Amino acid sequence: MPAKVFCRKYQKEMPGMVNPPFPGPRGLDIFNHVSQQAWQEWQAHQVRLINEKQLSMINPEHRKFLQQEMDKFLSNQDFEKASGYVPEKPATP
Repeated sequence: MPAKVFCRKYQKEMPGMVNPPFPGPRGLDIFNHVSQQAWQEWQAHQVRLINEKQLSMINPEHRKFLQQEMDKFLSNQDFEKASGYVPEKPATP
């Protein structure tokens, strides 16, 4: 069971991640201050941004853009939305 963290995005204590999402100080900061739920939501949002905006991870400007959007997303600031994305509605019983 992952330890609890005070989630920067949701401003409450939530289950954290099992491991830092990537090496270095930035990965450790995210590990210590972002919940597993917020990180999974960011990963899904990141995929939408990459696909809709046709970003290339080879391009340093595109990587920089994604890092800036990740910081905004995880800090609950206004972040770039995928314009054509409509979230699925839960199935009704």
